[in-house]
Amino acid sequence: MSRILFIITQSEIGGAQRFLLEFAPFLAGKGHQITLAAGEGDGELFTKLESGIMNHELRTCRIPHLVRNLNPFSDIKALFSILKIIKKERPNIVFLQSTKAGFLGSLATRFLTSNVKFDVKRQKPRIIYRIGGWSFRDPRSWWMNKILFWMEKISAPWKDIIIVNSELDRQVAIDRKIAPADKLVKIYNGIDADKLEFLSKEKAVEKLVQYTKYNPPAGGQNTKIVGTIANLYATKGIEYLIEAVNILYNIQHTTYDIQFVVIGEGKERPKLEALIQKYNLRSKFFLIGRVPNATQYLKAFDIFVLPSVKEGFPWVLLEAMAAEVPIISTKVGAVPEVIEDGREGFLVSPRDNEALAEKISCLLSLPFTHDREQMVVNARKKLRQFPSQKMLRESEEIINGLTG
Repeated sequence: MSRILFIITQSEIGGAQRFLLEFAPFLAGKGHQITLAAGEGDGELFTKLESGIMNHELRTCRIPHLVRNLNPFSDIKALFSILKIIKKERPNIVFLQSTKAGFLGSLATRFLTSNVKFDVKRQKPRIIYRIGGWSFRDPRSWWMNKILFWMEKISAPWKDIIIVNSELDRQVAIDRKIAPADKLVKIYNGIDADKLEFLSKEKAVEKLVQYTKYNPPAGGQNTKIVGTIANLYATKGIEYLIEAVNILYNIQHTTYDIQFVVIGEGKERPKLEALIQKYNLRSKFFLIGRVPNATQYLKAFDIFVLPSVKEGFPWVLLEAMAAEVPIISTKVGAVPEVIEDGREGFLVSPRDNEALAEKISCLLSLPFTHDREQMVVNARKKLRQFPSQKMLRESEEIINGLTG
């Protein structure tokens, strides 16, 4: 069995951490020795992972100076911390996730392997890098994205395998000459839909209402809830959803009392609250913060909206499909590889507020009832193409191929 060291930048739950919560227990259950090292965040990843592993071998450690933003002083300290961890754990596989961990982790491993003599019993650790959407495509300053791009390009030769979870990101890597095609492996995210537990619509609505002091009306034929689950980051495009809501409420024929709910937290909150205030939407649009086990509330939504400007392969999209909630999403990352416009849901261009408002209005209209229900059925069928076991098996095969 292999000794596997996972290194990830943040310890709060996001897409990359969600993969770990699936993959680490799977590997531990097969006898692999797992060590997880993570940086900044609330540490929820540690808590969930340790409870999921149960009796299997697992060690965790925090890297205090490993942070998402570029900071030369913190980054140097984080690099030395990673060096110490690798020396101590002596892994067969160093499995890296996110740009910062990917760069520092591969640099540390390269430094060690170039300065240490390895015998037959102790082979050089192999490096697997999994990226869920290239960070240099995030909405930020051009010069920052340029630095992140070169971090990926410089460190790519140090990595044995680079896993992407969308064809878009595979093509970006090839077109931007980050890595050759034979180093790139595409593995889609997957879920076990039958194991997901959702509250009934009535119970989910009741619970969500308790999280907002405005106590929005929930129920009745003319009240609808449109929502999403997303960290309040710029990439998630919540500001464009707010803009769309403002447009929607200026459409004269809107007859529903529509409540908009965002489950999640993040540094964009002040900006989003100001926008809600600007459009006088405080009684219509609610940022209710981080909620434990947020997925269980999906059935509260009459429409699930994913307004992101950039994604890899969003887990919540698969969860919304499993919850049988009508979906509107932007055409980002792997989304068009999962949702065909008009078949499993509606797709709009990122930042297109008017199109987003139009599709919300369309999905809520009574004449569209039959087609809306058919899209839900189609989405549930499409979900069968993305099973969790396929994702886990293909990921383990990468490890076995490098250590066998």
